[in-house]
Amino acid sequence: MRILLVEDDPDLGPAIAKALRAENCAVDLVADGIDAQHLGDTERYDAAVLDLGLPGHDGIAILRAWREGARGLPVLILTARDGWSDKVAGFKAGADDFMTKPFRIEELMMRLRALVRRASGHAAARITCGPLVFDSQTGQFELEGLPLKLTALEWRVLSTLMLSKETVIARLDLLERVYEGDAEVDSNSLEVIIGRLRKKIGADLIETVRGRGYRVTAATPAALE
Repeated sequence: MRILLVEDDPDLGPAIAKALRAENCAVDLVADGIDAQHLGDTERYDAAVLDLGLPGHDGIAILRAWREGARGLPVLILTARDGWSDKVAGFKAGADDFMTKPFRIEELMMRLRALVRRASGHAAARITCGPLVFDSQTGQFELEGLPLKLTALEWRVLSTLMLSKETVIARLDLLERVYEGDAEVDSNSLEVIIGRLRKKIGADLIETVRGRGYRVTAATPAALE
């Protein structure tokens, strides 16, 4: 998952980002409401974690602007404000979930995974494609019943493909979901990652659709090069 984290606390923001990265997420951390609204308008994210009290623009105003601009990314409000009126305002503005500080990072991660799964159209946590199983709630992969060990980048690519299984994802869309905004990306890095994944799960499960992108599929006997 690529997450937009909007948190102006100089200690808490980096701590949350570090914890999310430890769970294989790509994280763009911003502390200013103006920058947050711009990134949400222009970049592709799987979800956003949004504080309310921000310099520049308030979190509610940012969220309202995203929704008015038809930005449908799942948004979890994470704030010290715990009043009922704040929750009502957040959900009315278009929030998908609401957590108050202090919190446990494990719960935040579980809620984010659930938001992303539902936004991808999956009700059940376990997503299956042939011998490959992705538990979207725990983040674990299995191949033929055995745990699959992946690097962070491999996990990001494969989880993105599995959440949209049998659907072609454009190369640019994959790159935008895998790398953080300030990352230096080599022109053939995605192809290298796809190649490593094919060695681990079998070439037939990841199909190259010429001129369009990639997809995971259990129906196609061989990848199209």
